[in-house]
Amino acid sequence: MTAEAGTPGPETMRGDELTRLRAEVTSLHARLDTRRRRAAVVRTLRRATAAVLIALSAFALVASVVGVWAATTVLSTDRWVSTVAPLPQNPQVATAVAEYTTTQVFAALDVEQRVRSVLPQQAAFLAGPATGQLRGAVRTTVTNVLQSDRFAGIWVELNRRAHQRALAIIDGTSTVVIGRQDHVDIDLLPLINQVLRELSNQMPTLFGKQISLPDLGSGAIPDNLRIRVQDALGITLPENFAQFTIYDSGQLWAAQQAVATAKRDLVLGVIGTLVLLCLALLVSPERRRTLLQLGLWLVVAAVAVTAALRAVRGQLLGEVPAGVYRDGVAAAFTSVFGLLRLRGVQIIVIGAVLAVAMYLIGPGRAPTWLRRQTVLGMRAAGRGARVGGRVLAARGPGWAAAHLDPLRVGGVVVAAVLALLWSSWTSLLVIALVLAAYEVLVTVAARARPPGPRTAGPGDALAATGAH
Repeated sequence: MTAEAGTPGPETMRGDELTRLRAEVTSLHARLDTRRRRAAVVRTLRRATAAVLIALSAFALVASVVGVWAATTVLSTDRWVSTVAPLPQNPQVATAVAEYTTTQVFAALDVEQRVRSVLPQQAAFLAGPATGQLRGAVRTTVTNVLQSDRFAGIWVELNRRAHQRALAIIDGTSTVVIGRQDHVDIDLLPLINQVLRELSNQMPTLFGKQISLPDLGSGAIPDNLRIRVQDALGITLPENFAQFTIYDSGQLWAAQQAVATAKRDLVLGVIGTLVLLCLALLVSPERRRTLLQLGLWLVVAAVAVTAALRAVRGQLLGEVPAGVYRDGVAAAFTSVFGLLRLRGVQIIVIGAVLAVAMYLIGPGRAPTWLRRQTVLGMRAAGRGARVGGRVLAARGPGWAAAHLDPLRVGGVVVAAVLALLWSSWTSLLVIALVLAAYEVLVTVAARARPPGPRTAGPGDALAATGAH
């Protein structure tokens, strides 16, 4: 039979089917390529978003650490007092405060004029050198008072009162710490009061009369101290007497407002940091890579914030006169910011360790080789430890028994050296416990020697001769 006219033959139908299948395959390839491109675009966007979020998280984390430090140290009276309590024992701080206090005392008493008035007219030229010698003696007295145990309570109470009133500086209600738009002052009149008491006992002729001033050794500072000092000396003190300016800049008010805002928004900042970190890890298509970036950004953020704080410190020190005053303020800054510097170093170490760890667990050629070598090294170390353990178990007790006395004496010598290096009571207790454990361990190991053939002694030789 033959195909009817106009009906396509089998070959034509197969060609049409092949063309249709080819078109479908081409369409599927196009759809697949489109999906791949979309997936690549989405993956790139997720990676970029995660990178931005993790960078913000790192800087927010470092800022939160600074905020927590400020809230728990600078803006907490108890913590602040415990931080600044050791400052009078710092030589540079003591020198700066002693120099300032001596200058204030000499200015209030007009010491050179007093010396000149008691000298004959022919010896008036000695007033200057005598005043210089007297200044040195007064400075020594100030330093002794500043570093004495009796003044420690005054210093703590002075800083406690000053800090409590300094927290009201934004409202302009502080009286001990006076905050204006251009500078901040701290009242050192309690220190001068104690110095004047000591000078009255040591050099009563300096004042021309016996003066009576309150003893502040208990830490109680009367509110009318300025009036009592004026009455005792018989003079009117300048309005800014003993007001030590610690900061002088038009940016003070803005800085105070920033600190207040940071304290108010600290909790929100910490929560925001955690949210940013979680979002970054949730969005990231490669969490290991994101954690590696977090470690690197933590290092960068800590270094950047440290550099910014160092610049602020330099700006503040630039407002202080060069010499002993600037050295004293610099030493005070070092002491106050010590904990914050430690936190910065810890963040840098944590960031570096995190970045290295995430790199080492990655699929790169170098991490893979390093992991392989680490496994081989651990296996070799395990084999060596097993062999060494067997040798130690077999020969250690015998060797310990043969050298028991030197081992015991050596333990005592090492413990004595460590006790000289670490002299705290806790260290001595730990050394004593470790020494006792060592002596017991050595004794037990020596007694655990397995029994061996008994060595022939002189008696055995005589017995053998008699038998023959």
